Amino acid sequence: MNKLESTRTSDFNTELKLKGFKVYETDSKSNGHDYSRKDFYKISLTSGKYIFHYADKSFETDEPILFFGNPRIPYSCEIVTPTIDGYACLFTEDFLKVSDRSESLLQSPLFKLGGTPILTLNTEQKDTIATIFQKMLAEQDSDYIFKDELIRNYISLIVHEALKMQPSENSPEHKNAAVRITSVFLELLERQFPIESTDHPLELKTAQDFAKQLSVHVNHLNSSVKEVTGKPTTVHIADRIISEAKALLQHTNWTVADIAYALGFEYTTYFNNFFKKKTGDIPKSVRAASL
Repeated sequence: MNKLESTRTSDFNTELKLKGFKVYETDSKSNGHDYSRKDFYKISLTSGKYIFHYADKSFETDEPILFFGNPRIPYSCEIVTPTIDGYACLFTEDFLKVSDRSESLLQSPLFKLGGTPILTLNTEQKDTIATIFQKMLAEQDSDYIFKDELIRNYISLIVHEALKMQPSENSPEHKNAAVRITSVFLELLERQFPIESTDHPLELKTAQDFAKQLSVHVNHLNSSVKEVTGKPTTVHIADRIISEAKALLQHTNWTVADIAYALGFEYTTYFNNFFKKKTGDIPKSVRAASL
């Protein structure tokens, strides 16, 4: 990135932080973006062929897609075709979360790890979403005193249109205590990620840690999580740690020792053994494969 591009990026980020949102068009000059933890939620409508990396998974598509990015989950894209077109909207959590309704939208499967962040669109769906983005663009530059609220409504409309495309993925009702405690556990687990710095290593690493944080007996937590998800609490924790470990190995220059410490392992050897047991590989081989 040259000095001019760096200045433009800085200005863009400053404007976004001040307003809490930014809507813009994407075009053929885009070169994709690097894998990183973002500061903002993102919704983008894109046409073109490219490879998308989300956490430790990758998607390849050459159809119009709608993408939902969570600032806690790292992602990047590689442009394959020389031309793309579309729209994108970046916004902060505080900008959207002015009501319980808005908060529930951020908890939808569209923004969650393991959910459905990428939806393939047909022509009619693409045109519908594009029209909403165009309205947001027009309002962004207007002097309308309530334009922030209107843009929030447009963002919510896009989310609802996407949820209608994936009806089976809609968030379930919390019908009983087991479901409620499981939901809180999973939210608390996910809230610890991504690991941004070795200065703030993982704090909740065991079922006992989570049970203490939730003020419940560990047996009650374990039975609830197993009843609702079919998987033990320890498996959820281990799977999430492995997912983060892969992301850090593939997309940062941290040493294996740094990653081990950041993920709560007292000794690198413990991390290596844990990783090998869960994946069949050693951390260094995953790092080498990504170079």
